[in-house]
Amino acid sequence: MGDADTPGNVGTELSASGRDAGRMDLTSGFAHLTGAACAAGALGAVAGWAGRALLRSARIGIPVPRWCCEAGTALLWAPVAARTVGGALPVWWAPVPLLLGWAGVLLAVCDLRAHRLPDALTLPAWPLAFAAVAGTASAAGNAVMLVSAFVGAALFAGCYGLVRMLSPPALGPGDLKLSGPLGALIGAVSVPAVLGCVLVSAVLTALHACAVRRSAVPHGPAMLLPAWLVTAVGPVLGSG
Repeated sequence: MGDADTPGNVGTELSASGRDAGRMDLTSGFAHLTGAACAAGALGAVAGWAGRALLRSARIGIPVPRWCCEAGTALLWAPVAARTVGGALPVWWAPVPLLLGWAGVLLAVCDLRAHRLPDALTLPAWPLAFAAVAGTASAAGNAVMLVSAFVGAALFAGCYGLVRMLSPPALGPGDLKLSGPLGALIGAVSVPAVLGCVLVSAVLTALHACAVRRSAVPHGPAMLLPAWLVTAVGPVLGSG
């Protein structure tokens, strides 16, 4: 008869113990990711509430439906936090997609509601974008990232400036002002991705126009979505 302490039984017990430990680690990891996403979503809702108040202020004066900015910011902040806690996104880079997610929601709401991107948001975006990249480049010890940001800003703004010059009705002045900061943030991730975002933005705007059967539709959201995806998903230069 077999004994309880035979090598076969011991091996089976160790294997089962390893499986249980693996399940516990997986459950614990999922709990951490979910907790981080929920916490970031809650903070994003608060930030969105403050942003909605800013849009409704006398300086901008755009009425926004209740919970619009709150829900949008929470939705964008949650995956950034989850990816950061999971190790897929460097901690030093996380502020960039968080900042762009918050500002992007406000800008998209402005364009969709009032068909304009106000100077009160687009002009401060220039120093904020480069300050964010400079901070992350310093934290990562990667000066190339800052150079790439300048190249990205020049490339995005150059493309939009050319389109604006050749066909002024195709792009609004707010789109042109926003292109530089977005190019800086995208360029810090990948300079070639700037051209990809320019192309995707054009395609999204064309699809939007076809869907609503209008020749003129807001272009801001089509710029902001691919830009945020690049910063939130990466790859990030210097992360390795």
